[in-house]
Amino acid sequence: MGKTMVAVLALLATGGCVRTAWNVATLPVKAVGKGADLMTTSAKERDEKYVRKMRKEQERRDKECRKNPETCESAGYLEDPRNQR
Repeated sequence: MGKTMVAVLALLATGGCVRTAWNVATLPVKAVGKGADLMTTSAKERDEKYVRKMRKEQERRDKECRKNPETCESAGYLEDPRNQR
């Protein structure tokens, strides 16, 4: 009984060491991957940034049109084509 307990404890102790060794060995790979991820921009991120930029521009134009509607007629922003019948 005592020998089996020692064997079980030895296995549990080495399991922690193996896990730590694995984490230490994979740390440089994870660090490089994280750095590359931070340095590059995915297509989805570019699209989201573009949409935010366009939405902000549209809001700025709408705000300007509300302040000065006469300037928007010539730019074609005043009339919404969806409202035409």
